Amino acid sequence: MALRTETKRALVIGATGGIGGAIAERLAADGWAIRALNRDPDAAVRATGRTDYDWVKGDAMVEADVVAAADGVELVVHGANPAGYRNWAGLQLPMLNSAIAAARAAGVRLVFPGTVYNYGPDAFPLLTEASPQTPVTRKGAIRVQMEQALKAASDAGLKVLIVRCGDFFGPNSGGSSWLSQGLVKPGKPIASVTYPGPLSVNHGWAYLPDVAETVVQLLARDDLADFEAFHLRGHAVTGAEMVKAMEAAAGRKLAVLALPWFAIRAMAPFHETMREMLEMRYLWTTPVLLDNARLVTRLGAEPHTPIEDALHAALTGLNVLPRETMARAA
Repeated sequence: MALRTETKRALVIGATGGIGGAIAERLAADGWAIRALNRDPDAAVRATGRTDYDWVKGDAMVEADVVAAADGVELVVHGANPAGYRNWAGLQLPMLNSAIAAARAAGVRLVFPGTVYNYGPDAFPLLTEASPQTPVTRKGAIRVQMEQALKAASDAGLKVLIVRCGDFFGPNSGGSSWLSQGLVKPGKPIASVTYPGPLSVNHGWAYLPDVAETVVQLLARDDLADFEAFHLRGHAVTGAEMVKAMEAAAGRKLAVLALPWFAIRAMAPFHETMREMLEMRYLWTTPVLLDNARLVTRLGAEPHTPIEDALHAALTGLNVLPRETMARAA
């Protein structure tokens, strides 16, 4: 059931990506008119099939483009993220600064998806909104700087909502998630799972439609402070539980392979994505989970799709389900 009756407009930066696309889709289902910024609107329409969005030509790195696109909107969603971990140092903060300037100019709230990269081992295994943000990686330091910029902007009058989650996956997560980049090979019928860490270690996963639903439910409330941050627990499962759920979704037994970190280490000096993946290995060797107590207190319950259903949708989107599984589903 829709939570809003009036038409409101939201600018979504990164509407062709996983998290931006999921939030845009859920907002549209709730009656919001979506304005989406993209450098190539025609290509974006072909990629998403969303002819109902108002696609605006512009670059997230160009502040004037983003500010102009935000004219007349009631919400700005910053869902842009460099693909394949590429050039975070050069892209992340400038893109966020553009979004901050746009939301400030429009006088509206800015929604920002948070990550666990902000935290180091001193905060593990259970992360709360008050956990110390002392990262041990370059990407973690960048994410901390981004949230510091958001807090400074909020102190100066900008309304901010941060929803933090673990590794995301979903029907349209494409090549930007660990599920599609590491665990399975998109477009090839699944016969095995390549897992990045010990199968006994818990890991936090977030189903994109659940993240989007959480954002929409929070936005519908009238008790949000100017600066709010919430943690979404998602699916906190061991590697073995993840494989079992993937087998249930795929309808077949799957071989389990270890991610060849030695090969990634060998390629790292010559391949940026491999180098950046290697830096995040520590997140797979120790439990890193999110405490959602604050979110549950506010909403009553966290939006949560059963993991087998979520994985079935995600694997369908990646075109990896066996033909016989798809036939049974049909």
